[in-house]
Amino acid sequence: MGTGELDREAHVAAGTEGNGGTAAPRTLAEALRTRGDEGLAALLRARPDLLVPVPGDLTQLATRAGTRASVVRALERLDRFTLQAAEALAVAPDPAPYRVLRGLMAGDEGDPAIEAALPRAVGLLREQALVWGDDERLRLVRTARELLAPSPQHPSPTGLGPTVAEATAGMSPTRLQEIIATAGLSTTHDPVSAVAALTDLFTDRERMGALLDTAPVEALGVLDRLVWGPPYGEVTPNPTPPVRWLRDRGLLLPVTARTVVLPREAALHLRAGRAHRVPEPLAPAVTPSREYRPQVVDSTAAGQAYTALATVEELAKEWNEGGPAVLRAGGMSVRDLRRTATALDVTEQVAAFWLEVAYGAGLIAPDGEADERFAPTPAYDDWLALPAAERWARLAGAWLAATRTPGLVGSQDAKGRTLAALGPDLDRGAAPEVRRRVLTLLAGLPAGASPDPETLLARLRWERPLRGAARETGTDLRARLASWTLTEAELLGVTGRGALSAHGRALLPGAPAPGTDHPVAGHAPGHPRTPTGHVPAPTAAEGSDASDGRRAARAAVADHAGAAALLAPLMPEPVDHVLLQADLTAVAPGPLRRPLADTLAVLADVESKGGATVYRFTPASVRRALDAGQAAADLHAFLAAHSRTPVPQPLAYLIDDVARRHGHLRVGAASAYVRCDDDAVLGEILADKRSASLRLRRLAPTVLAAQADPAALLEGLRSMGFAPAAESAEGDVLITRAHAYRTPARTAPAPVPEGPPEPDTTLLGAAVRAIRAGDLASTVVRKEESATPGGDGDGAPPRTSAAETLATVQAAAMTGSAVWIGYVTAEGAASQRVIAPVRVEGGFVTAYDHTADEVRTYPLHRITGVAELADDVT
Repeated sequence: MGTGELDREAHVAAGTEGNGGTAAPRTLAEALRTRGDEGLAALLRARPDLLVPVPGDLTQLATRAGTRASVVRALERLDRFTLQAAEALAVAPDPAPYRVLRGLMAGDEGDPAIEAALPRAVGLLREQALVWGDDERLRLVRTARELLAPSPQHPSPTGLGPTVAEATAGMSPTRLQEIIATAGLSTTHDPVSAVAALTDLFTDRERMGALLDTAPVEALGVLDRLVWGPPYGEVTPNPTPPVRWLRDRGLLLPVTARTVVLPREAALHLRAGRAHRVPEPLAPAVTPSREYRPQVVDSTAAGQAYTALATVEELAKEWNEGGPAVLRAGGMSVRDLRRTATALDVTEQVAAFWLEVAYGAGLIAPDGEADERFAPTPAYDDWLALPAAERWARLAGAWLAATRTPGLVGSQDAKGRTLAALGPDLDRGAAPEVRRRVLTLLAGLPAGASPDPETLLARLRWERPLRGAARETGTDLRARLASWTLTEAELLGVTGRGALSAHGRALLPGAPAPGTDHPVAGHAPGHPRTPTGHVPAPTAAEGSDASDGRRAARAAVADHAGAAALLAPLMPEPVDHVLLQADLTAVAPGPLRRPLADTLAVLADVESKGGATVYRFTPASVRRALDAGQAAADLHAFLAAHSRTPVPQPLAYLIDDVARRHGHLRVGAASAYVRCDDDAVLGEILADKRSASLRLRRLAPTVLAAQADPAALLEGLRSMGFAPAAESAEGDVLITRAHAYRTPARTAPAPVPEGPPEPDTTLLGAAVRAIRAGDLASTVVRKEESATPGGDGDGAPPRTSAAETLATVQAAAMTGSAVWIGYVTAEGAASQRVIAPVRVEGGFVTAYDHTADEVRTYPLHRITGVAELADDVT
């Protein structure tokens, strides 16, 4: 294939929009005017920050697209090869033909993979308005060039140094003439031609090769150390002969008295034309580490999903009467986190994960009281009533969309403050995008395959090379998020043995089929190829990390039903019975149905968890059931009805013994009192030294008064081995039921993504129309000044008298033509608009406003002037 054919093919594949034979655009704004509506919408979708607020016209859009903050954000979303193409353009002449860029990327010998991938990269840069111009005049926007071009303060990833012209700026003309003479060139009459001659020598492959053939071997070794960067080196006041040889011929140019640099043109010759040492046109493949049968993966993940539900329920039970206090700065203390981890029998880091998952799902929250503390929310009770699979899907969906990052708990922020669980400053906008991307890459592996973590991280680094350390100094945040995602997905049951489960895949609409993660030359991940080989415009999710998180949130909610349906058959069926043992324990052979589980949790204490939960009956647990209003007969009947084995005699004796003593003593408020029909028992209490702290005294043979409050008195008597019962003011036994403390209604925390919200199709369409209309108003051609005496002829809004304004808009309404007006709003803001008057009456003009794309009514006294449009405009 000839060079011309390659250029033409590159022009088509890169998506260059033809200009119909007109002159090439001179600015980015002019280049944007050649785009169709779909092209503008693709730009706004890929760079949503350009929409806030909506630009008034294409000139404003181009200006905003060139601001430093916007360009940095756009560069951070480029994959490695597209970024390498931008870096190559930054060291190329401005403007650069496509063939020059191709030479910088593929080198003198060429590379089919790079040549196949380059059109897509250039097309993506064009689409995002980082590059503009046709294939003969590719221009990198000025801000991007400033960011990517080499400089002593900011070395380029290419490792290239300044050009000959840049390195010799300020050099004396005499020294320049000495250099070109020593290099074998004819002397010139001025520095400009001397620099040009030296540049021509370094860019001429044949002459440059002949010059290097005469170089000492040691001099070539010096060049080898500098050629791939950094291009700067230190020299002594009396350099060695090899360095002197290079310096005398301009192959090393002085930067300071002790520093020399290898000029860019010489380095490119030594590199055989390559701007990068290792171009990466292909996305690295994620390779499997181990493979399991899909059924094993699904069952393992389902078992972990059941454990996840049990853990969240255990957390809520632990906080059922109010959880730990909220720190003044927000979050919970390290001591409370440690206590929660002990209660859940997990590490503190895992406990922080479960806390954040429950918080993200809206199941726990601060109660908002004066002495604020954490507690379950009313939404927890609604969640608890759902089937197990749906409860899991809610947790998984909340985790997938959350920007809160549990892995940061315990680390320090930029100010050295420790980040607390459930506290502020845990949001990371990249978290949802990384989670979704990691799971999508797992979905592309063969079914049942777990990934090699190193290849997974390499893929993520290729896709967003500049995003890693954007928010975390000295660390690769995306790599840490990816590692946490693999761990958290396993804890939650999204993956099993490291491989994505079927119900986990259901959380990812549009996920690739298993075994389809095979990178294509020139094909960026997330950009599907059409049958013709053209790579379509990136979707909003592909163009913005923040958009990825929001789309994932909506997708997770929408796919709860699908994930739950796949998980439901794999979850263990709740059982309605236990197995009572003679050692005062009960074994639950599976998850218990809700009424049975709730009652048994009051009657017994959980001793161990696992596939079968073991409960232990103690005097305290039986008394707890009696305090909740149960009678001994009720407990016997409950156990007989739900046990597959006979009720052991020791357990029956335990219940009867506790019930016989329960309520024998009565405690009320005096501060508190104790009454008992058996005065001997009261005498025993008074004689016991342990009752001294209660400060008891006998009021009557059957009544003792105490200085302690009733709750402390109850606790004190129970610690002495008695089983008192509280009584009401009327003398009745006070039934104390398990108290479930709940916060007021709380909404789940919303993700806090980076950047503006994702524009939907309606917003994009309206924004494109508004920009087009505003551009029409700002660039409209009006009649010459002689025809409109009130105009100033310099593009400013027209100014006419009230009579001229009225006459012009009346004439336009009669002829149905459009006019250009200057208008002052009620707030005093001046603007210009293109309108088509429909009716003029009562001091108002009703017209179709091309700028706003709607019919509006304008007071005539606010129109500062009017000008007719040129005949060929409308």
